[in-house]
Amino acid sequence: MELAIAIGLIVLKVAILIAALLLLPLPLVWLERKIAGHIQQRMGPMRVGWHGLLQPLADGIKLLTKEDHIPADADRLIFKLAPVLAMLPPFVVFVAIPFGESVSVLGHEITLYVSDMNVALLFVFAVIGIEVYGVIFGGWASNSKYSVLGGLRTCAQMISYEIPMGFAVIGVVMLAQSMSLLDIVRAQADMWNVVYQPVGFFVFFVAGLAEAQRIPFDLAEAEGDLGAGFHTEYSGIRFIFFMVSEYVVMVLVSVLTVILFFGGWNGVLIPLPPILWFILKVAFFIYVFMWFRFTFPRYRYDQLMEIGWKVLLPLSLANIMITGVVFL
Repeated sequence: MELAIAIGLIVLKVAILIAALLLLPLPLVWLERKIAGHIQQRMGPMRVGWHGLLQPLADGIKLLTKEDHIPADADRLIFKLAPVLAMLPPFVVFVAIPFGESVSVLGHEITLYVSDMNVALLFVFAVIGIEVYGVIFGGWASNSKYSVLGGLRTCAQMISYEIPMGFAVIGVVMLAQSMSLLDIVRAQADMWNVVYQPVGFFVFFVAGLAEAQRIPFDLAEAEGDLGAGFHTEYSGIRFIFFMVSEYVVMVLVSVLTVILFFGGWNGVLIPLPPILWFILKVAFFIYVFMWFRFTFPRYRYDQLMEIGWKVLLPLSLANIMITGVVFL
């Protein structure tokens, strides 16, 4: 009986997680357009629903009813599989993401995570790295020079920024003496890691911007010179898959930033419920992602490579050495 309840809880958690991640882009799209409007001194969406609240729903209906176009000379099988391959890894990663310790429901303790892995951090980086294959396959299978260039740019960008991103969290692992995300949060009960690891946070967050392919690091899409980049030839539901993947990765980077450097659900001064602290912190970094998009210009490709290899990589290595000398 207990085994059946445990399996049922896991299935329920996974179902809630998938539903939340699938629906999350709807409010985020509306929020991003509103933030863009106010930054640019305009109203943003206003026509569909109160203050445009139903605009994402209207956009979704439009995309779902659009023609599912496939270029005549495309590799049809890979063309169809690429959006799914790009969307699945960010969803899978959330299996290892904790949103809190546990809550009591009807006398039962329910943990706010699906799995507490002792190598959760390694699992996250290993799985999220697969997402780039969907982008590369989508660009290559389209048989379009713009799409191929977008896919190749993504490949180079991911390699360049995943290395310093991985090195940036080594200092956190050294302080917590664990790769479990739960242990990392618990180790920040008295002091958040950003106090001890400001350089690690800076490198991780900048690399996270590139990992999510957000401005100023959205060279894979670059509307000005690549049309729409790797997804130029995609429309309808397949285009939605790529967009959902982009927003889920943005949320994932925000969640990891909070867990690794800002104490997770540990609060300060104001006595709020832990899950509320966690949501507020994640919401703040999502806002920062959107704010950056409408504030900074896109880098040139040579500048993108220089930042990754000549700035972030040396900084991440220096951070590891300093952490080892000072704290160990």
